[in-house]
Amino acid sequence: MGSTVTSSDITWQLENFAKAGLGGVHIIPIYGVKGLEKEAISYLSPQWMQMLTHTVREGKRLGLGVDMTTGTGWPFGGPNVTPDMAAKKWQYTNGQLQSVLTKQAVKRAATGGAGLVLDPFAVDAIPKYVQRFDSAFATIKDLPRAMYNDSYEVYGANWTDDFLNEFKKRRGYDLQSQWGAFTDTTTALVKIDYHQTLSELLAENYAKKWTDWSRQKGFVTRYQAHGSPGNLLDLYALSDIPETESFGSSRFPIKGLRVDDQYEVDRYGTPNPLAMKFASSAAHLTGKKLVSSESTTWLANHFKVSLSQIKPQLDELFTAGINHIFYHGTTYSPKNADYPGWLFYASTNYGINSHFWKHYPRLNQYVERCQTILQNSQPDNDLLVYFPIHDLWATQARASGGIHLLEVHHVDKWLLKLPFGQLGEWLWNNGFAFDFVSDNQLQQFKPNASGKYKTLLVPATTYLPETTLTRLGELTKMGVKVIFMEHLPKQPTGFHEQKERNEAFQKVLQTWTGQSFPSLQGLEILLTSANLRQETWAKEGLKYIRKVQGSKVVYFIANQDQKFSEGWITLSTPAKKIGLYQPLTDKTALLPMKIEGGKTQVYLKLLSGESCFLMLDTNVGEGSAAPAYRPAVSNAKPVRQRGPVLADIKTTALQGTWKLEFIEGKPYLPKATTLTQLRSWASLSDSASYFSGTARYSLTFDLPKGFSPTQKLTLDLGDVREVADVTLNGKKIGTTWSLPFRLDIPANTLKNKQNRIVIEVTNLSANYMRLRDTQQPEWKKFQEINMVDIQYKPFNAARWTPMPSGLVGNVTLEAAKN
Repeated sequence: MGSTVTSSDITWQLENFAKAGLGGVHIIPIYGVKGLEKEAISYLSPQWMQMLTHTVREGKRLGLGVDMTTGTGWPFGGPNVTPDMAAKKWQYTNGQLQSVLTKQAVKRAATGGAGLVLDPFAVDAIPKYVQRFDSAFATIKDLPRAMYNDSYEVYGANWTDDFLNEFKKRRGYDLQSQWGAFTDTTTALVKIDYHQTLSELLAENYAKKWTDWSRQKGFVTRYQAHGSPGNLLDLYALSDIPETESFGSSRFPIKGLRVDDQYEVDRYGTPNPLAMKFASSAAHLTGKKLVSSESTTWLANHFKVSLSQIKPQLDELFTAGINHIFYHGTTYSPKNADYPGWLFYASTNYGINSHFWKHYPRLNQYVERCQTILQNSQPDNDLLVYFPIHDLWATQARASGGIHLLEVHHVDKWLLKLPFGQLGEWLWNNGFAFDFVSDNQLQQFKPNASGKYKTLLVPATTYLPETTLTRLGELTKMGVKVIFMEHLPKQPTGFHEQKERNEAFQKVLQTWTGQSFPSLQGLEILLTSANLRQETWAKEGLKYIRKVQGSKVVYFIANQDQKFSEGWITLSTPAKKIGLYQPLTDKTALLPMKIEGGKTQVYLKLLSGESCFLMLDTNVGEGSAAPAYRPAVSNAKPVRQRGPVLADIKTTALQGTWKLEFIEGKPYLPKATTLTQLRSWASLSDSASYFSGTARYSLTFDLPKGFSPTQKLTLDLGDVREVADVTLNGKKIGTTWSLPFRLDIPANTLKNKQNRIVIEVTNLSANYMRLRDTQQPEWKKFQEINMVDIQYKPFNAARWTPMPSGLVGNVTLEAAKN
């Protein structure tokens, strides 16, 4: 914030991050703190570079990577951006076409970083812009790992000074000669040409030149292409690490998952795996190891985000092909700052003052275990899906500047409306593994001997470049099966010499006639008959990604619905043995399996909210023999949530008088009490309703009739707000922080009589902030936007009602019937 930093506080913060299990940090200078203006360090000044060097060196000492934005705030811009370099739009006045400034300034700029936004289409804008960084880094030896480019967010820019010349050179005619067609809302071809030109200029003059400069300086690049008017697949592919974004909360039908009721879906949209797959597809097709994500931005309001809400969002990213998580967002905050420290205006806060800081390492362990596998394996997808961006460009754009901005927030406004989006949703929900491919990528794509991407689907499309049609024909001769959905394309893209080109286009199309053009209704039979692998259990709400580690197939599976709990599932890949790896607990086991009709079936138990890896034909779980399941259900279908197998589980709620003691937290410790019925501690007293911290529940109980100490039992804590550390008879059995809140109890942990259970529960900081904002709201002392809530209104927690805290319902023991 304002680059108001000291070397000692940087070290203190980095040391804490390393202890918490983070892998690195990312530097984005933004607006500062009120009253500390004189202490702000100007961006790229010698003192700023000294602090950067200290950060990089300390990162190396602690094993932390360090990345930085090529600028302050976002998007690129600053004091060195002169009007000739700044973002522009076209203006048509009195028959004259003019290039005028948008006058957009850098958003959330830091000291020394304010100024106009850079023209993303100009041929010399990036070379001039990075001269400032050339000077600053001229004598710097300790470099950050990566340069970073945040999401596009250049609003209203739709032109550059040399646009007309570039357009004529690339499209073959003068745009001004067709100005009426361009501005006519019913005419498509000239609009396509206009967008095509913008897209090419953006890729060549902005993304590529920035990436090339970064690599020359010794940096890798992380690039968020989304939000731009270009072809996202081509733009992501230009970077070393394509990066998507997960903003807001998905509406997963996971049992017990809550979402912030103040989050405005209509305003901000929700995360969508199809949008994420643009970044991962670009990485998969170009062989990039890392695909990253700006993750959990505005997952819930400030002080209300729980670890149990974070995990499903990360699991969605993993299934979409992301393997390099960046949490968002955390500000530098000095050690002596009063609680809650310096905060970013957008949640989620992953900083040292976060209410989940004590348990943060458990989230990081989970992510690290997942990423270790996902980063060291390759995609195992059968299908390529062509992205017909020209059909989108042919439609009327609603964004400022009259151009299509392909954002990740409102995919319903562009992606899901296209037949392309509808096809992608169908494939995702029906268990076919796929990647997207662009026109340019098709030209580079070569089928390999392994048969990867052996089928290419072309969604129902109107406009197709002739070069793409020709390439599709070449690919069929190479053994790739090309399937046009619903119908053949209607005409080639581009206005220039359209009549002559269309005649040649139609002749080529005739070579494709006589084939079937399936709809979504007939696609499943067509794909399976072509021996494309289908994971039919995806229809049960199990989201997955299938990868290959060496020659072994690996599945990451997340249950993000309530349709499935346990049962036999049929894998599309044959296997002789199947190991289960649970990244949450780091435990492994062999799973029961069988061959039915030549297909490999495995018995999987995965409750709503859980995730796992299936490791085919590896040594995972070799230490114990696979159990022999005899489920009382059909072998052909998985068990649904209220299926017969669950009826074979006996459960009993722990009965007795619970002692509740408040042991650590703010603003002070409420009095201890007893409970015969568990409920939110926020409802017990006024003081408890403001408490944020940890409370201890304890109970002495006898093992219920029908339960044996020698059994392997499960403890289900029900609705936990928010994290529970559990001890049984003096033995720590685990911490549960994600849905479902369950822990396995090792055999012989319990006794028939006089068992003592101790459960320490840590809640959110929201209830304390209700009091803090009433009594001491001066912590909100930040410049510019200061603090806003999830609806971007001035933040005021004093208006909130108490959030449920502690153990909100029954704690139960479970055991499988013999």
